[in-house]
Amino acid sequence: MKLLENSRFEALSSQLCVETGDSHILDRIESYSCKMAGDDKHMFKQFCQEGEPHVLEALSPPQSSSAPSPNLLGKSGEDGENPLSDKCCRKTLFYLITTLNESFRPDYDFSAARAHEFSREPSVNWVVDSVNGSLYSAVGEQFNSLGPELWNAIDQEINLQGCDIYSYNPDLDSDPFGEEGSMWSFNYFFYNKKLKRIVFFTCRSVSVLSSYGRSGLDNELDMELDDEDEVDNFMEDRFPRALCV
Repeated sequence: MKLLENSRFEALSSQLCVETGDSHILDRIESYSCKMAGDDKHMFKQFCQEGEPHVLEALSPPQSSSAPSPNLLGKSGEDGENPLSDKCCRKTLFYLITTLNESFRPDYDFSAARAHEFSREPSVNWVVDSVNGSLYSAVGEQFNSLGPELWNAIDQEINLQGCDIYSYNPDLDSDPFGEEGSMWSFNYFFYNKKLKRIVFFTCRSVSVLSSYGRSGLDNELDMELDDEDEVDNFMEDRFPRALCV
């Protein structure tokens, strides 16, 4: 997996990372190539020791049982699997896990993630509505202008109509989305098999009262103190106390 540079994604991520008063909104939008290089090929061989690449793995049902039918979007029908089933081949599962590892390294390792921690979302429309609802409630009116720009950037990068969409819904005791003060999160993979590319969109809301929020504030204070120390040291070097007597 290789991270693909995308200046629009970087700018949008920066605009969406805000403090809302009671929470920090932390998001990341990244594009990855699924073309495997040296380390990826080695890890894929190890991964395939547990099962052949095209064997189908059972996923968890989508988070919304009322989501629209996948027939509305014309799924890609990867590797002959039934687009109506909650399954994906092990090769796709490897791509999803490797994307998580690339995005969160070196702080977290998702190598032990299993198929039941992922879901296949049956509708682009439902995912768009879900993301828009979460971000609008967090960011407010500002999202009215950011929303169309966000989905236009994702569509240009990955071609949404040609994607299968997966979500990661993990055990909250063993991943970054279960940290103290985490209020909500979403993690979507837009996978275009034809382009051999995944756009990963992850976002979480963390309470400012949590240890994360306090440590963030402490870090800012530490930086201010460091700046003051640097000024004092600079003045001491340029104007020794002996000259000031």
